Amino acid sequence: MSIFDLPSEVQSSFLGLIGIQLEVSLGACAAGLALALPLGQLCLRLPRFYPPVLGVVTVIYSLPSLALFVLLIDVTGVTETTVFIPLALYSLAILVPGVVDALRSVPRDVIDAANGMGYGRLRRYLTVELPIALPTLVAAIRVALVSTISLMSVGGLIGNYGGLGDLITLGHTFFYTRLVWLGLLSLLVLAVLCDLVLRGAQRLLTPWARQYRSAA
Repeated sequence: MSIFDLPSEVQSSFLGLIGIQLEVSLGACAAGLALALPLGQLCLRLPRFYPPVLGVVTVIYSLPSLALFVLLIDVTGVTETTVFIPLALYSLAILVPGVVDALRSVPRDVIDAANGMGYGRLRRYLTVELPIALPTLVAAIRVALVSTISLMSVGGLIGNYGGLGDLITLGHTFFYTRLVWLGLLSLLVLAVLCDLVLRGAQRLLTPWARQYRSAA
C-alpha cells in the first residue's frame, strides 16, 4: 500500500486535498490582500486611523480559530465559506501593517518626482508606489500565506474542509498515525513550496532589486 493511499473516511484523494488546501488558502490570502491594500493606503493618508485599524485586526487575529468557525456555522453552514472568511480576516493582521510598511518605504522624493511629472494619484500608486513597495509587500504576503495554510487545518474539526488538515483530524480520531504524519509533512512541504514560489515571483517582478544588490 502506498503512503498516499487514503482510507474511505477521507472524502477526497491526496491530490484533491492539496487542491482544496491551495484553493481556500490562496483565495483567503488574496481576499485579505484586496482588503488590506485600500486599508493600508487609508491608514497612510490618515495616520490617526492606523492605531484603531491595527487594533481591530489584531483583536480578530487573537480570536480562537475554532470558536470563530463554530460561530459562523449558524450563518454560512458547514461549507468552505465558513473556513474561508476567518482565514481572510486573520490574514489582515499581517497584511495591513505589511502594506503600510511597504508604502512607507517609498522615498518621498520619488513621490514628489511622480507628482511633478503629472502623475495622478491612482497612476502614481499603481506604477510608482506599488512597484517600489513590492519587496516589502511580498514579504508580508509570504508570512500571511504560510499562516493561512497552517490555520486552515483547523477546518478539519468542523467538517471535511481542512484540506490536508483533514488527514490530521481523521488520523487522530481513528488512530491512523500514518495519516497524522502524512498531513503534517504535506502541510510543511506545501508551505515551503508556496514560499519559494513567492520568492521567485518577487525576483521576476523586481529585477532592479537584484541589480541594486549586485552593484552594492
